[in-house]
Amino acid sequence: MAKRSTRSKLNQEVNAGSMADIAFLLLIFFLVTTTIAEDSGVLVKLPPWSDDTDQKDMKIKQRNILTVLINAQDELLVEKEPANIANLRETVKTFITNPLHEEDKAEAPNVAVVSLQNDRGTKYKTYLAVYNELKAAYRELWEEAAQKKFHKDYEKLDRDKQRTIRNEFPLVISEADPTEYGDEDK
Repeated sequence: MAKRSTRSKLNQEVNAGSMADIAFLLLIFFLVTTTIAEDSGVLVKLPPWSDDTDQKDMKIKQRNILTVLINAQDELLVEKEPANIANLRETVKTFITNPLHEEDKAEAPNVAVVSLQNDRGTKYKTYLAVYNELKAAYRELWEEAAQKKFHKDYEKLDRDKQRTIRNEFPLVISEADPTEYGDEDK
């Protein structure tokens, strides 16, 4: 039997001293090169902050406010009447434009306000569906106005023409604080 020397035993071992360094470098590489997806959420332009404590409350005629409520059971109420999300877009457009000059609808499109309030028990999916319908109503009004005035799609208009249309139909969605669970009727 041949004798193994201690030198041949030492040569068979793997030097793992630099493995930790390689793993650390790979970790840094992947952290630097990986992009992390951000949650987008709902983009809302907030009014500028004011330190003025003597803010005056704006007086808006009740006829110019369309109240949209979502209760804890995810039921939609428009002007305290049950409504369907599928009909909400047309209801909002009719309220804003008031083609028949009704007394219970907005006096003019530039003074119309859509007030959205939800309950803390409202599902986010329902809230988002209602919010999307409200914004879609405004987008359709802008598109119709662009076609009527400029015979072009709203998106293809230059900024000044788009601003003109947005001044005629300003996007005003007022969001009230959510009510406590079940307090939406108060």
